[in-house]
Amino acid sequence: MPELPDLTVYLEALDERIVGQRLLHALVFSPFLLRTALPPLKACEGLRVLGVRRIGKRIALGLEDELWLVFHLMIAGRLHWFGANQPVSKRVAQARLEFDNGVLTLTEAGTKRRASLHVVRGEVALRQQDPGGMEILDASLEEFAGQLRRENHTLKRALTDPKLFSGIGNAYSDEILHAARLSPVLLTQRIDDASVARLYLAIREQLLLWTERLRLRAAGAFPEQVTAFHDEMAVHGRFRLPCPVCGTPVQRIQYAENETNYCPGCQTGGRLLADRVLSQLLKKDWPKTVDLFDRDA
Repeated sequence: MPELPDLTVYLEALDERIVGQRLLHALVFSPFLLRTALPPLKACEGLRVLGVRRIGKRIALGLEDELWLVFHLMIAGRLHWFGANQPVSKRVAQARLEFDNGVLTLTEAGTKRRASLHVVRGEVALRQQDPGGMEILDASLEEFAGQLRRENHTLKRALTDPKLFSGIGNAYSDEILHAARLSPVLLTQRIDDASVARLYLAIREQLLLWTERLRLRAAGAFPEQVTAFHDEMAVHGRFRLPCPVCGTPVQRIQYAENETNYCPGCQTGGRLLADRVLSQLLKKDWPKTVDLFDRDA
């Protein structure tokens, strides 16, 4: 799922290309994408784009007449831009927005249709699209600490809860927790002040670092290679590869369709966290520390 760094670069590219442009046609091809009936999507046609905005992990396009197109890309949704003289890709699109100067499409990989589009009118309706999570880049350490400890969750769950924190998902939470040298399963009401401060700094550093990396990677072009996996990442998507800091093989906890990646050497004092699949299978044979783990298995 595109997170704050990815969405920031998307917004910068959209701002450059469509703000001030007239939306000529708005077409939706998937019956699962459009989640609202009023105002009708057709009401947006002929209006100019006045601005773009991030709402949590959503992208909002602001039009004249106080109308907003709010896209939630979810896990597999991606945006694509084709300039006026550029042929539009033949890949199947769920939506197509035609402007004076080009075409914006939304595609979604796989068979599950989770991406959504809401058409809303006015700031009040737009705010209802916001899950309410804190914008950490705008928050003080004290504000962050209070929000973090408001409920008792694991750090991984807290960071990825859109009602607590805005724009952080599975990928960057792994990188943040590794940079902060904190276990993903540490409970938020048991974390000490020094660790909270370290986590606060790691969040800001990682989000800004990756925003700049993705911005440089796009190099002014519309971002097309939007992915949750990058070679420069320390732990996310790097199961069994060596940690770039200490060399310990990266481990993972799998749950549902997600997984948490972490370094036992940097984050858990060498202790292996129980994996729901393997630990239940191995039971008493599940290794407690990374030294007992068969790295070649």
